Amino acid sequence: MSIFTGNPFLPPPFPVHRFTVDEYHQMIQKGILHEDDRLELLDGWIVPKMPRNPPHDATIHKTQKMLLSILPSPWELRIQSAITTNSSEPEPNLVIVPGPAESYLTNHPGPQDIAVVIEVADSSLFHDREEKGRLYAEGRIPVYWIINLVESQIEVYSRPTGPDPNPGYGRREDYRVNELVPLVLAEQEVAQVAVKALLPEPAVPDGRPTTP
Repeated sequence: MSIFTGNPFLPPPFPVHRFTVDEYHQMIQKGILHEDDRLELLDGWIVPKMPRNPPHDATIHKTQKMLLSILPSPWELRIQSAITTNSSEPEPNLVIVPGPAESYLTNHPGPQDIAVVIEVADSSLFHDREEKGRLYAEGRIPVYWIINLVESQIEVYSRPTGPDPNPGYGRREDYRVNELVPLVLAEQEVAQVAVKALLPEPAVPDGRPTTP
């Protein structure tokens, strides 16, 4: 049974146009949409990206530094960059794909390229669990991490069901602050990551991080 249920992409209560990935690309190429527009294509709908705050961005930066220090060759880490599925072009916070980087000069990575997709979640937690989770599972992206800032844990989703009527992930494992998360690439564990190394450090009243 899938962890993610229901259809979060309910259409508006009036007729609108749903876009294909090709139509979305044409709007970018023709200048109708711009790189600086905070938009992404999710299940055919052009939607605003979730807002980011300092803890969110700091967590992305910490995760980037950690993963770059342990990723074996030929794996590459992409930051806030688009991926392309059949009906969507989301921009995950981090994605691990096989290199070289030149492989993606003419197209974004697709689900067949992606080993792990990672989202950092605070106010976006429901969106990342339900909406993004359904899209990534539909594309059969094998491993999906949510760095959950609300509950100070990392949620690891695996066993995607793929393009069925109710796509989702069949397995979820939660890793708390004092635990290690296995980093699995192409079904091989290549490292273990400390949860506390990725989460924001608690701050003292003057706003500075506490010392361990």
